[in-house]
Amino acid sequence: MKDFDIQALLDQKYVQYNKPGFVEDDPVQIPHMYSQKEDIEISGLFSAVIAWGQRVTIIKNATALMARMDHAPYEYVMHANEAELRRLEGFVHRTFNSIDARAIVLGLRKVYQEDGGLEQIFVEGLKTGDDSVFHAIVHARNMLSSREDFPKRTHKHLANPAKGSSAKRLNMFLRWMVRDDKQGVDFGIWKKIPASLLVCPLDVHTGNVARKIGLLQRKQNDWKAASELTQNLKMYCPEDPVKYDFALFGLGVYGEI
Repeated sequence: MKDFDIQALLDQKYVQYNKPGFVEDDPVQIPHMYSQKEDIEISGLFSAVIAWGQRVTIIKNATALMARMDHAPYEYVMHANEAELRRLEGFVHRTFNSIDARAIVLGLRKVYQEDGGLEQIFVEGLKTGDDSVFHAIVHARNMLSSREDFPKRTHKHLANPAKGSSAKRLNMFLRWMVRDDKQGVDFGIWKKIPASLLVCPLDVHTGNVARKIGLLQRKQNDWKAASELTQNLKMYCPEDPVKYDFALFGLGVYGEI
């Protein structure tokens, strides 16, 4: 496809899918249950971290996890005692279980008590001249897992782009928090990270569509591929390339390409 045709398609599908109806079938509906900033970001992080598999199951399990926190995730993170932490026992989503949930809850508690909060640990990772959120993600995951008792098994649930991971779920979480287009899907509650630095969440759907329309050549779905795709999307919207995640995901998941 010619560049003009690609942009026309992306712009059309971005408008089609980036609307409140998208929320009904997507894990982003979980943080939309809340209005307080901290509740939104904590529920969003957990929903993103377990966002692999069927979307119906992700939504079901993320909702169940929030219920174990009395649908007050910030209050739970900050004040749950040992008996209340035991409510997490028995939670499972694929390979993510109650050990991982507890570890992230306590990691978040430290982050909010000692490190300025969840947004701040991403912002602090940014370096002068960065063209992406690579360093922000690496720093944030290191801070979340910095407690001495953080289980080794839980590290795999916090993707590390420094080891080549595409960090699809953390990039999706950052899209939710950072993008501010007032369309009712992404929240735009984090103001210190420019949307121009976001990296497109790369999954099977977005990767397959991007390759079919010539936006991605790399075969593996790793950080290099996510970066390649995002750089190509910047040709069409350098200030907000990840808005086209809606188009690529929609074209793939609904079988349009």
